[in-house]
Amino acid sequence: MLETLGSLVDTPWIYVIIGASVVLDVFLPVLPSGILVIAAATAAAGTTTADAVGAARGVKPDADVPEMLALVLCAATASVLGDLVAYRLAWRGGERLDRAIARSRRLTAAQQKLGAALERGGATLVVLARFAPAGRSVVSLGAGAAHRKVAEFLPWSALAGLMWAAYSVGLGYLGSQWLGATWLSTAVSVLALFAVGTIAGYVMSRRPSNQKAQQTA
Repeated sequence: MLETLGSLVDTPWIYVIIGASVVLDVFLPVLPSGILVIAAATAAAGTTTADAVGAARGVKPDADVPEMLALVLCAATASVLGDLVAYRLAWRGGERLDRAIARSRRLTAAQQKLGAALERGGATLVVLARFAPAGRSVVSLGAGAAHRKVAEFLPWSALAGLMWAAYSVGLGYLGSQWLGATWLSTAVSVLALFAVGTIAGYVMSRRPSNQKAQQTA
């Protein structure tokens, strides 16, 4: 996989593949978009390092910066686009979607928490959800179904997408620098991504308990 991605790094196809994966995983959370972004960053950093060695120091140390920035921009943009598509579909979902949300305690709770967070002028929940497993899907669909204003949701979706993309690409880059462009560095980076996702999911699940405790105090 790393060899294949490495051969695509210098072509537009790598951005098409990453963009499509990130957009679609709001509907299919099982898609490994995070793994793909990390692997692409690892391959890009490894390719740049190999070129630098072959050129006998003819490449500057910051030669891989454009590739990393392009990957961050691609992943972040695709993340926001996917969020907006899910948001608009949920907005127009009608009674069928409302009934589906009402049957799901997870979606109902997320919808309520998101509304409260947006009304307070801050949406840490949106950012946390981008890292939590399936959290992005729940929040985007919940915001649309609740008919939240796009001006309330979009800025936080953009911030969440940028943070997630920068973190994922950064993991791939650092892993490649420390361990080389190998499966080991990719695996370590993916574990770090999953660790943050687990923590984000735990924090999100604890928020309702903390709010109830404050209300009863």
